[in-house]
Amino acid sequence: MKRYIVGIGEALWDVLPEGAKLGGAPANFAFHAGQFGFPAVAVSALGDDKLGHDAMAEFDAKHLEDEMAIVDYPTGTVDVTLDAAGVPSYEIKTGVAWDNIVLTERMKQISAHAQAVCWGSLAQRSPVSHKSIVEFVKSTPDDCLKIFDINLRQHFYTREVIEQSLKMCDILKINDDELVIVTELLGLSGADEAEKCRDLLSRYSEYGIKMVVLTCGINGSYVFTRDEQSFCDTPKVEVADTVGAGDSFTGTFVASLLSGKTMREAHNRAVKVSAYVCTQNGAMPQLPKELIG
Repeated sequence: MKRYIVGIGEALWDVLPEGAKLGGAPANFAFHAGQFGFPAVAVSALGDDKLGHDAMAEFDAKHLEDEMAIVDYPTGTVDVTLDAAGVPSYEIKTGVAWDNIVLTERMKQISAHAQAVCWGSLAQRSPVSHKSIVEFVKSTPDDCLKIFDINLRQHFYTREVIEQSLKMCDILKINDDELVIVTELLGLSGADEAEKCRDLLSRYSEYGIKMVVLTCGINGSYVFTRDEQSFCDTPKVEVADTVGAGDSFTGTFVASLLSGKTMREAHNRAVKVSAYVCTQNGAMPQLPKELIG
């Protein structure tokens, strides 16, 4: 069986001002990682309803492999509103399919052959999906690259879930707003963002974390390891919306590392891709060839 880059968690429709677009961080991540030539798969749950059927058709149209449990709950939706700068805010519906992810036999096979897996905190808001995600991640091979893209939304997170995921990951991806919340939850030390990220590395290094990726919107982004630090400015572009830009960053960064790029090379490419995604509507635009090569 081929080895996959996997995004596991929420599968949903982002209801944007211009209409509904298929989204959810795990599918966005897998889609962008897959554009760099890696077998990629989105793992989640859908309802047996029109939106669920439309999602399957959309995955097919985008040539994104998926493994979706079909459950007796409606397919997830999120109402997205954009401010003047194109920055989104979200109203996330509850009691939906991705709150009820059950591991299929094929999901278990995918886990056993994963070369990278990315997950967040949002889909762990329900006990059912939390249990499935933890089981999936823990069933991956020892050499699988594990990425916790924390993705804090509304009130759908707990300290316990965050700490458990920090103890399972090789890479933490977090933005500057999320770092403020995590600092309060975990009592991080440090006078600035860089010191707080290094505190996270130090605290969880015994569990295996090797890298912290911090994105700061227009103020640039950082990658921290125990021995290195990389900073990239955010390119100035005409923003259509920023939905999915962070997921494109993560997917590109992971695919680049797996293809043998250095941390700094992977960081630079991820910044360029996420800037391009900001110029497009929706989370899953096709990338131009010059960004993939």
